[in-house]
Amino acid sequence: MPATHLVRYEHVQIEVKAQGQGALIVLLPSLGRDGEDFGVLADALACRGFRVLRPTPRGIGGSSGPDTNITLHTYARDIAQVIAHEASGPAVVLGHAFGNWVARTTATDFPMWVKGVVIAAAAAKNFDPRLSEYIDKCEDTSLPEAERLHWLRLAFFAPGNDPRPWLQGWHPHLKAAQRAARAATRLEDFWGAGTVPLLDLMAADDPFRLPSTRDENRQAFGDRVSTAIIPAASHALIDEQPMAVAEAVCQWMQGLEAAPG
Repeated sequence: MPATHLVRYEHVQIEVKAQGQGALIVLLPSLGRDGEDFGVLADALACRGFRVLRPTPRGIGGSSGPDTNITLHTYARDIAQVIAHEASGPAVVLGHAFGNWVARTTATDFPMWVKGVVIAAAAAKNFDPRLSEYIDKCEDTSLPEAERLHWLRLAFFAPGNDPRPWLQGWHPHLKAAQRAARAATRLEDFWGAGTVPLLDLMAADDPFRLPSTRDENRQAFGDRVSTAIIPAASHALIDEQPMAVAEAVCQWMQGLEAAPG
């Protein structure tokens, strides 16, 4: 079972769920959602010998801090403070969907605290803008459940996977703050994730990452990018195939630990 602690700095408080022992990995959730989505994955990584941290985004749960007039750099500072508090060296940061932007920004702004980044179900640099509208409908509790399930299947879940768990767990205020922070941050400020190794972990059926875009990170950043495609998954990759994600992440992290320097 994870333990919970608080990381405080200035006027900010970040609630962190922590479990396991070993090399450090930090899990950052998707747009408008909490680290609860990582439950199975966090358990799997902890059982494989990793120290797993799940910071709760500011504005929900036990996390607080200004959430207006902020940027992705603000969220990145929160994550850097969480890693520094752990006092066990740099971490791998895994960002799911929206979380991948925060992970990349953390690696860019705080290279001393990040040794690698996993971008899980990361959107392409350019994706169909209608998908953002679909997300709004997924979390809109004023809509009939059947309609919300329709939009969840379109935007997040591969055929045969159950979208019902994602009828819950949405935080509209957080989603609005995160979107505003992304809009206030220049793409070139974070896209490259500094100079650290990257694992581009893609879902085979993700509408945010069409097959024509799957090589864009390798083309941009060369050999520091490793890629893996998880079958039977879409944009909700972490919830759909947590064990496959755990296996891919563990294999990549073992290579990182074995790399010289």
